[in-house]
Amino acid sequence: MGPFLVSNGYSYILLGVDYVSRWVEAIAPKTNDAKVVVDFLKFGVPKALISDQWSHFCNRAMACLLQKYGVAHKIATAYHP
Repeated sequence: MGPFLVSNGYSYILLGVDYVSRWVEAIAPKTNDAKVVVDFLKFGVPKALISDQWSHFCNRAMACLLQKYGVAHKIATAYHP
């Protein structure tokens, strides 16, 4: 989400929710590139990634990573996740 007003150099929020346990992880990265998203995956490889249509989820680097690990990428309809 973002960009927001900059606070200590941070202007974005990356949020992840586990659909089974409803566990929420959130970070405040300074940029919104694919590397931030890849580094966010710290609990192993998910079976599926549900994202919006923004370029940091829909790009070549992310597509290669998801294909390498067999992750299904589902794109949510805008404003209706």
